[in-house]
Amino acid sequence: MKKIYLANPRGFCAGVDRAIEIVELSLKRYGAPIYVRHEIVHSRHVVDSLRERGAVFVEELHEVPDGALVIFSAHGVAKEVWQEARQRNVNVIDATCPLVIKVHNEVNRDYDHAYELILIGHAGHPEVVGTLGQIPDKFHLVSSVEDVERLRVENPEHLSYVTQTTLSVDECHEIVEALNRRFPGIKGPHQEDICYATQNRQNAVKELAKFVDLILVIGSPNSSNSNRLRELAERFAIPAYLIDSYEDIRSEWLQGVESVGITAGASAPEILVTEVVSYLKKLGATEVEELTVIDENVEFLLPKELVAGRK
Repeated sequence: MKKIYLANPRGFCAGVDRAIEIVELSLKRYGAPIYVRHEIVHSRHVVDSLRERGAVFVEELHEVPDGALVIFSAHGVAKEVWQEARQRNVNVIDATCPLVIKVHNEVNRDYDHAYELILIGHAGHPEVVGTLGQIPDKFHLVSSVEDVERLRVENPEHLSYVTQTTLSVDECHEIVEALNRRFPGIKGPHQEDICYATQNRQNAVKELAKFVDLILVIGSPNSSNSNRLRELAERFAIPAYLIDSYEDIRSEWLQGVESVGITAGASAPEILVTEVVSYLKKLGATEVEELTVIDENVEFLLPKELVAGRK
């Protein structure tokens, strides 16, 4: 192994930066414990770090004491979770990614106009659970072209679709095409709701695949966008592995490999990339090159209750 190529952009997106900063500022302002419903972002490294500083991660709101402060994760929550929080007088700071909120707004608007809705996404993912929980009925989840073919709707002439933000661009495109073939009048957003960061990181992997023999994707196993990066690399016939840290790298992966590409999912901190690069240098890599496809300069505003606490 001689060379390392680093995909750029990689790692934290604006939504993840915002969510982590919300927890950090809340800990400074209100003190521990601060409760967080679900992992704030899908990164073991981030969650463990915040837990050490006093964040308490729970899966359901009933685990939060009455009157306590709870932060909703970047993935968003169903309306019933908000209702439960109000009923129990739980104080909420919302760290939902603004791009996920955009999808929720589209869902609620279309439902108010009597559309039957379709969500393109992966069952069980927290973002999908939160989006499906925006409306009480007439919401269908599809995860593949085959799901589209099996779909049964009440009114095929009055359908609307939205997408999970962290899907593969190519995967989503195929499903959208299938929906349009089967339901020619279906209404969709002006552009698919895949977030800018997901798209940019996938474009960077496509570029990376031109130069490397192997791609390492840094991200947790439950990170949807990290899994999509690995799958995308494999579409280009490049062996790819999802790793939480350099400790997951296996020596047999590197046998006969001259160049390694590294990227990181939107929830993975840059320190993990630095550690992987250092580890590969110890194994013989002598050169590191950044492959930049676009510069990101997106920043999302903090919740108003925390703006004064920002440094």
